Amino acid sequence: MSDASSQTGPSAATDPAREVLGRSVTTLPGVGDRRAEALGRLGIRRIADLLVHVPFRYERHRDAETIEAAARLAAAGSGREQVSVVGEVAALRHAPGRRPRVEATLEDETGRLSLSWFNAAWIARQLHPGARIRCVGRLEPVPGGIRMTNPRWERLREEEDRPLTPPPDAGGAAGDGGSLIDTDGAELVPVYPATDGLPSRAIAGLVRAALAVAGDVLQDHLPEAYRRERDLPDLAEALRFVHAPADEAEAAAGRRRLAFDELLLLQLAVAMKRARRTREDRAPAMPRTEAIAARIEARLPFAYTPDQRAAVEEIGRDLGRELAMNRLLQGDVGAGKTVVALDAMLVAVAHGRQGAMVAPTELLAEQHHASMARLLEDSDVRLGLLTGSIGAAARRERLAAMAAGELDLLVGTHALLTDHARFHRLGVAVIDEQHRFGVEQRAALRACSGDGLNPHVLVMTATPIPRTLALTVYGDLDISTIRGLPPGRLPVATRVMPRSRAGEVWAHLADRVRRGEQGFVVVPAIDPSPDLPDVDGCRAQLAAGPLAGTRIDIVHGRMSAAERDEVMQRFRRGESDVLVATTVIEVGVDVPNATMIVIEHADRYGLAQLHQLRGRVGRGEKPGLCVLLGDPTTDEGIRRLEAIRGTTDGFEVAEADLAIRGPGEVFGTRQSGIAPFRVADLARDAALLRTARRDAFAWIDRSPELRSPEESLLRRRVLKRHGAAFGLGDVG
Repeated sequence: MSDASSQTGPSAATDPAREVLGRSVTTLPGVGDRRAEALGRLGIRRIADLLVHVPFRYERHRDAETIEAAARLAAAGSGREQVSVVGEVAALRHAPGRRPRVEATLEDETGRLSLSWFNAAWIARQLHPGARIRCVGRLEPVPGGIRMTNPRWERLREEEDRPLTPPPDAGGAAGDGGSLIDTDGAELVPVYPATDGLPSRAIAGLVRAALAVAGDVLQDHLPEAYRRERDLPDLAEALRFVHAPADEAEAAAGRRRLAFDELLLLQLAVAMKRARRTREDRAPAMPRTEAIAARIEARLPFAYTPDQRAAVEEIGRDLGRELAMNRLLQGDVGAGKTVVALDAMLVAVAHGRQGAMVAPTELLAEQHHASMARLLEDSDVRLGLLTGSIGAAARRERLAAMAAGELDLLVGTHALLTDHARFHRLGVAVIDEQHRFGVEQRAALRACSGDGLNPHVLVMTATPIPRTLALTVYGDLDISTIRGLPPGRLPVATRVMPRSRAGEVWAHLADRVRRGEQGFVVVPAIDPSPDLPDVDGCRAQLAAGPLAGTRIDIVHGRMSAAERDEVMQRFRRGESDVLVATTVIEVGVDVPNATMIVIEHADRYGLAQLHQLRGRVGRGEKPGLCVLLGDPTTDEGIRRLEAIRGTTDGFEVAEADLAIRGPGEVFGTRQSGIAPFRVADLARDAALLRTARRDAFAWIDRSPELRSPEESLLRRRVLKRHGAAFGLGDVG
């Protein structure tokens, strides 16, 4: 669902829906400061936020069975349903060990029930013999009785010691009023994302109150005919289906509508952005002629791979048009993206214009500059470097040369995006590591050109993008993909090892160093910690033990750019053997003689980060080895290490990362400015996304700005949610 408070109409005073949905949750009965604070931790501040705080699952159960009746259910094998049982805690004990657990015995007048909670020592501090509680869980027969494992529970007051319907004020202070189980006769019970002091049952009560307030005024932004064609319930009905479904079919239909809304509004914003760009973004036409292509490729010491060739040709077609290119070049670590970007910038130079490349770190900018300088040696192309650490005088000199047209190509960091930076005639702008740049940075680079025309923009990423995510976070970009590695690049072997076998790993690294090779050791901390290895501590430990006599250096993010550069230059020249580092080496480090990387506590890193770190080795003629040291304790940590061990294909890694962590964490949708999804799940809703994209582009073809009266509410909701991220203006 969109931002439901952004209704059409001249003002909140004349728009009942907008006024109601925009009200603070503190206007609901029983929501005081403490409860409002708890709701705020869940991102819920207004009535509209409550309506789109959807259950993450539903449970079927029977209400308030006696323990004797529960035993009959367990004996009959009806273990799929959730059962609620009320009783008194007769005994309680905390059993520590490898799998610590809290065990309790629950009694009523009909029998006894065993309760067990694993890894939940806090329960022993909150429960005590004599407490009256209601438990909800699945039953299993055990010798001599029945048991619930990890049940949900709540302490009861005397008047709650029976099946209850929800009280009129379901929004009282946390821990009072309301029942854990909604006993209004519905079997399907929603379970909501909750927080300390605000359990799911209390949220359910608040949602019911919000629906009662907003249900009669809620307006639908989708036309009735469109909803019928797509088999979508109206908005008010969808919310009732999600929060109070009669059955699974209603819950699924409601969720589908809300998920589709999120996807459609985003795709409408993407389509509006592309339509506006097609009309307004005029750029210089710079054809990549056969003669220009021949001169560029003659300078290269290698031939393009098929994927590189395809990307160069796609970019060349874009450069030949007067519509500004807005293209993403994605490829795995070491796939050869930089030379493709250089090709595009050299086309601009051939047409008397300039090219610029912006990198997220000085290290990466310096590496791009060095590799371009090697390829352009003895050419007439004037190449410059602009970073924050070059000194004030040199900076002024290069800015002046850039503005005067005395430089053809400029490589730099964010220093290129300041108000003082101006180009003479910027033709092509390349932004590396696109996911680290937001819309504002890209717009600033477009504004740097000195002749009123937009530059063609190429953005690059070495973090391959899952197909579905490419249509969302990168939905306003055309995409070129380089899948294969250049000739001579060898895949990197990956090993996952428990930390108990670290000695073997260090011995192998020492052996490689003795053979004249180099290696990285990545640690998670800069400062000393009782739980995590830090850079200085790790270096001292290795130097005193398994790597004694080895030249070990360190690099981390708190060092100045000059210090980091000095360390990296020593490592590149072979003056140090092992580099102990934090993830500052994730990008921009190209040392062909480095053949082994060891990542400590590897389960603490994301998949994309692990893949990037793995790409630091195997960049020369010798095969690379990546060793992941870790003892994961969570399912997610185990899945990450299994995924990274199972493939060296960055595209497969990206798909796995999306499935494990979700889009918001994988590529930083917050950083991109795009509002996160509350309901839609890209791993599950790929088909819905394709439908939403097709419909949105067809809709914007008919109505590029959604200006008709019947589209006013839809337009307001699109702009409210995504207008700022896509630079659409007129944000409601």
